Parts: sequence; structure tokens; C-alpha cells
Amino acid sequence: MSLTAKAIRRIVVAVTGASGARYALRTVQALLAAECNVVLLLSRAGADVLHYETGIDWHGPAHEVQTRIQAHFCSTCLQHYAVDDLFAPVASGSSAPDAVIVVPCSMGSIGRIAAGLGASLIERVADVALKEGKPLLVIPRETPLHAIHLENLLRLARAGAHIVPAMPAYYQRPASLDDLDAFMAGKILDLLGIEHALFPRWEAGSDKEH
Repeated sequence: MSLTAKAIRRIVVAVTGASGARYALRTVQALLAAECNVVLLLSRAGADVLHYETGIDWHGPAHEVQTRIQAHFCSTCLQHYAVDDLFAPVASGSSAPDAVIVVPCSMGSIGRIAAGLGASLIERVADVALKEGKPLLVIPRETPLHAIHLENLLRLARAGAHIVPAMPAYYQRPASLDDLDAFMAGKILDLLGIEHALFPRWEAGSDKEH
């Protein structure tokens, strides 16, 4: 299922402890540019990996982290809740976000979401999206995959989640890491029906993009 840009009001972006935190940053940036309100959640491991890979430190009390997140993106259209705050509005089906994106999504998080566990706010909000029929996009970042990984991904797909592996393409001839990040962000926005110009589209029957 997809959303029209006009219908989108609030989107949760959850960062877990897999490599690829840059994808989350670029996705949030693109959503804000599309005038979406974003709730950014970080697992403890997600905050650790983000810090390790980018140097951005979003550890600390939720209100302080929210201030730093808003400053980073130069936007007040961002909210943040602690990962153990199960009283956050997005944890309730009566206040469900319009879409949930878990990017990057660790295999541990995939397993817990696929099992219907709700021990953390990230797991709970993903469960809310599935039960309320809202788009859930899961961006796994792991290689190689064994049978348990694949079975958990299949279980999520059968429950209605979109599985969007972090596999940036090269047909757009990327010149930088940001081009690769933008491609993945663009694929995410495509599934939500949000217009963007994050990467050139392939033109069938031609070696030119537009």
C-alpha cells in the first residue's frame, strides 16, 4: 500500500544497530523536504552505530536528543522518544503514524518484529503499523543471510511489510556516498508515493537517465 503526499502527516523513522546509519539520515532529510513530520527513534545499538559510522552523538535523555536532532536537520518538524518509552503516542493504535520505516534494520530487530514482540518502542510501533494496516518498510542490512534471516523476512512480508534491502544501484553512476544514500532514500519514498528527485530514473531502451 502507498500514501499520497497530501495524506502523509507523520512518519516514524527507526534506527537500529545495523551498519548503514547514513541511509536513515538521508531518508529523514528527504521526508522533511517533502514536508512530512518525522518521529525519529533510535535503539541503543542504533545510536552506538550512528556515532561510530558518522560521528553524530545522539545518546542521552530524550529531550536533549530531540534538541540535537532538530538542530542537525534545521527543522522543528521532528520528534524523538526514548526507545523504552512505551507511553509515547506512536505506541498506540489510536495514534498510529501514517508509516513506519526501520532503516537500517538489524536482523535481531527483524526477528523480534516478526515474532510480534513489543519490548521496545521500535518493536511496538512496527507492530502497530502492521495491525493498523499502515505501511511498514524494513530496510535490512546484513550479508550473507542464513535460513533464519530469510524466514523472518518472509514472515514480515506475509504480514504486509515492505522488505527493502539496502542494495543501492549503480546504473545512475554514483559519484559519491551521498548518491548511494540518496538512491535508497528515494526507493523508500517511492513506496510511500512521495515525489522526489533523489536519483535519475532509468529510461527503458536507452543508456540515458532522466
